[in-house]
Amino acid sequence: MDTVDENDDIPAHPGRFDGRIAVVTGAASGIGRATAIRLGTEGAAVIAADISDGVHGVVDEIRAAGGRADAVLSDVSQRAGAEAPIDAALEIHGRVDVLCNIAGVLAAAHSDQVPDEQWERIIAINLTGVFYTTRRALPALVESKGSIVMASSTSALSGHPWMTAYSASKGGVLAMTRTLAMEYARRGVRVNAVAPGGITTPMVGGLELPDDVDFSLFDRISPLDEFRGPETVASAICFLAAPEAAHINGEVLRVDGGTLA
Repeated sequence: MDTVDENDDIPAHPGRFDGRIAVVTGAASGIGRATAIRLGTEGAAVIAADISDGVHGVVDEIRAAGGRADAVLSDVSQRAGAEAPIDAALEIHGRVDVLCNIAGVLAAAHSDQVPDEQWERIIAINLTGVFYTTRRALPALVESKGSIVMASSTSALSGHPWMTAYSASKGGVLAMTRTLAMEYARRGVRVNAVAPGGITTPMVGGLELPDDVDFSLFDRISPLDEFRGPETVASAICFLAAPEAAHINGEVLRVDGGTLA
């Protein structure tokens, strides 16, 4: 499977987020990193949160390009850690306009052999942490008439073998997206999701599959000859968060090259 670097093919929209305060979880690498940088490039003041020290490098990159950003080291699997980026945004800027819930982990196992700790960790980070961060942000987003973009997955839309915990977590994120979109629409908050597929990230690159998997099943998941980079997803996230998507709410935008077409 080849990788295509499309960074130069996805033009930014400078000024699109001028005056906006954006919180991005999972900002140290992959889609979260690309999203934080993209938002900073387009004028947002970014609160970049991650459990990894690498988030400081992302903030340095945004600042070096003339943007505004602050780093928050946080563990979204714990309520205090999940709420910390919102607390920081309110303390530093007094508002939140955009929340991008990108933090996530991935692991594979035969469904009858999923260890308890694997299930609990994936659900805690990918689903419960998203809830904690979102719950903390909602009052501020109601005040600012802001928007939320969730990172779901094509695994929430079709069967992905050996991904029981991951698929369940991303399915929960998608259900949460649609529920919040309906509940908060008349209060001025939009909630949408992206469903990436065929994206090259450190998380995907580090995935270890069981030894005896049937690789022919991957033809259904990834029929493309090329995987795209995380910037492809970041551009979709920023579109959903931006004013031009004002009439898009409760939607899931697949970024999968037609995998589920």
